[in-house]
Amino acid sequence: MAQAPPGKPELLQGTLDMMILKTLASGGANHGYGIARRIMQVSADVLQVEEGSLYPALHRMEKRGFLESEWRASEANRRAKYYKLTARGRTQLKTEAAEWERLVGAIEKVMNAKAAEFEVKVS
Repeated sequence: MAQAPPGKPELLQGTLDMMILKTLASGGANHGYGIARRIMQVSADVLQVEEGSLYPALHRMEKRGFLESEWRASEANRRAKYYKLTARGRTQLKTEAAEWERLVGAIEKVMNAKAAEFEVKVS
């Protein structure tokens, strides 16, 4: 799981995979460091993905067929493993994004509920 620096939120279980899939769907193939950096940039430095969470997630998703990888030279001319989304990964992203929207909607309902909506009604 991505670690949150003090005063920053921690990710819910499973959201790292979804964000990796989204990052690769939006930006194309990238290496692990580039994926982590992009998530940090897009989140305005709120989310920081640690290597200890990122690389196991990438390997797990590759094993499940959501990602493919190949070794090639990075921008710094170093050998790096580049990951790209597969068709199965795109399908998984759609599934996870829909579930995320459902979860966020439910949380929003609870957070916006009036006090009376929390009263237990006994019949």
